[in-house]
Amino acid sequence: MSRQPVSMRQATIDDVPFLIEVWSPMLRKADRQDQVHDLELIVKEAAESPEQRLLVAEYDGEPAGAVLLRVTPMTPLNLEPTVMALAPHVTPSFRGKGIGSALMEAAVLWAEDLGIGHITTAAASSSRSGNRFMARLSLGPQAVLRASSTQLVRAKLASLQPAGARSNRMAPRRHHVLAVRRQLSRRTSEDTGTS
Repeated sequence: MSRQPVSMRQATIDDVPFLIEVWSPMLRKADRQDQVHDLELIVKEAAESPEQRLLVAEYDGEPAGAVLLRVTPMTPLNLEPTVMALAPHVTPSFRGKGIGSALMEAAVLWAEDLGIGHITTAAASSSRSGNRFMARLSLGPQAVLRASSTQLVRAKLASLQPAGARSNRMAPRRHHVLAVRRQLSRRTSEDTGTS
């Protein structure tokens, strides 16, 4: 059984429906039209930027995977450049055919062409196979990226503060609310002619 070749090409606007399919868990939670708009912007930006490439891997002429490559500093504090392979993903029907390796090979080739000495990537913490694959390629964990809603973090921070600190922090807000209520009460009294 001969192995079909994997080819790599720059993504185009026509690839947006495929990219939505392959990256749906990673896209912002919005309606499909907003996701289409987001990905159209990403495709256009990657096509115009010398520091980005959005690649689609094809297997036997069919789209099978995608990766967004970006030249970026290692971290905001470590300015050494790296090629970051963002969201390297293979559709389930094409897994086990070398597509993931081809996506990461594209990142390595581009880094070598640019003289960049490091590759970085991220795999979802829930993706056991993705993390194992990256580990086999010698990509070790450097940090854990955590995310939550602003409101939830605010609530958790408030609950971690000692009770005295929480009530003292709320005091200025309460005084402001009371002052506004008094002012509204005065205006209402003046409007109705009562004192």
